[in-house]
Amino acid sequence: MKHLNILKIAATDVAAENVPQLMDTAGIEYHDIDCVDWADEYPYKPKVNFALAYTDKELLVHYRVEEQCIRAVAPGDNGHVWEDSCCEFFVQPVDDHTYYNIECNCAGTLLVGFGSGRDNRELASKTVLDGVKRWSSLGRKPFEAKDGCFKWQMALVIPFATFFKHQIETVDGKTIKGNFYKCGDKTSVPHFLSWNPIILPSPDFHRPDFFGEFSFR
Repeated sequence: MKHLNILKIAATDVAAENVPQLMDTAGIEYHDIDCVDWADEYPYKPKVNFALAYTDKELLVHYRVEEQCIRAVAPGDNGHVWEDSCCEFFVQPVDDHTYYNIECNCAGTLLVGFGSGRDNRELASKTVLDGVKRWSSLGRKPFEAKDGCFKWQMALVIPFATFFKHQIETVDGKTIKGNFYKCGDKTSVPHFLSWNPIILPSPDFHRPDFFGEFSFR
């Protein structure tokens, strides 16, 4: 199981477009999403990494991606964003056998769900979704698939209220479990990458038994 120490940034009212600069200024380390867990069927490996930090009220995430197909077809939040060029953060803020999936395509279209497994997940309300600030270097409008050589970035400011089934007031000093993923189910080169490896015969990100650990310092 991989383990990261997550640093706190002294900032308030963070705008999503400022997250990359905040990460650089604070010296936050980037980590590769590079486990090709199902290489026989899905060998394509885009270059992807992430940085994770936090403030008194929110988590900050910055993704950097290089890939040969980008796609952002999902027309709105809580749609099929995983079929697009998508980065995902699954996190278990409380050790109660439930977790949240925070999935965002390359145009900043978001899906947030909650539950104990893949089935019967409860989707976040519009109010919760609207509370997550997003920035994408590709803009925020949907677009059809494009093949080529693309580099893009995305930043999220995830307030603790995003964990809508729990009352999370702070993560200071806590260790929680989670995983980061990169996928693109309906891109021209489907792929499924994870940060912490998943030892299963076929793609399945909804497996908290393969989560890594994040300690907030």
